[in-house]
Amino acid sequence: MILDFYEKAKTSLLAEKRGVLLMVIANEGSSPGRKGFKMFVTSNQMYGTIGGGIMEHKLVEYARTLLDKPTFLPFIKHQIHDKSAAFDQSGMICSGRQTIAFFDLNEADLDCIDLILSSKHSQIYYSDKGIQVSRKETFPDWEFTEPISTTNKVYIIGGGHVGLALSEVLSRLDFQIHLLDNRENLNTMQENAFVHSKQIVEFESVEQHIPEGNHVYVVIMSFGYRTDDIIIRRLLGRQFRFLGMLGSQEKIKTLYKNLLKHGFTQEQLDTVYAPIGIDIKSETAAEIAISVAAQLIQIKNKVRL
Repeated sequence: MILDFYEKAKTSLLAEKRGVLLMVIANEGSSPGRKGFKMFVTSNQMYGTIGGGIMEHKLVEYARTLLDKPTFLPFIKHQIHDKSAAFDQSGMICSGRQTIAFFDLNEADLDCIDLILSSKHSQIYYSDKGIQVSRKETFPDWEFTEPISTTNKVYIIGGGHVGLALSEVLSRLDFQIHLLDNRENLNTMQENAFVHSKQIVEFESVEQHIPEGNHVYVVIMSFGYRTDDIIIRRLLGRQFRFLGMLGSQEKIKTLYKNLLKHGFTQEQLDTVYAPIGIDIKSETAAEIAISVAAQLIQIKNKVRL
């Protein structure tokens, strides 16, 4: 969500005084970074994504070199995902292209961020004139307008193959996607360029990384029974639009039995969609992803299948 992103940016600015905002303002074809994708980069932190892969790594390092220099005016960089391109090669081969805007933010920009977080404005304007919540310049050289609105947010807990497949499916739908896992250097998580953010977290405190709300969808598909048990204990009783868990009928039955023994109620368990997904006899990661995405759409649109 936009407001979540700017909350993080504000915290980083207060701590480190300066950072670079990278914002995808245009994309074409199969570009992994799409309009609205953004990152905030400081000397010691980074949050968000502009598409992942070697391109993201390269531009994050480039942004950090900018922090070693005096302040800079907003500018844009084009990235072409084709190694045969004569110029602006991103290093990726997925075809398509994207344009990234760079903004130099410091403590003086905290007032603007506070205006964004106040939710009193409906849009944010990004241009060569800077970041504004009310347009002051009539003829910028380039501009991107981002609406500030309530967004359907999906938190996928588990960065494995099914999490990767689900992220890809949801990236084509009306969801903002956040990925959480407790495993460092997980290749399927590193390869995941479809999410708006990804974090390595401790599952024992996973609830601290997932806000409650009627626009929040939580999908549990962690490594196995033990981690699922830890996660569901932290999330039961919290208010979400959707809370679902991947697993076999037998696994869910055993898990629920143990939860009831430890003081959780049947009423709480009844709020969980498990096993998750529309029953289409899914077998592969892609099929499971489609069945889960279909269930999320069903809940979002209040459709009975």
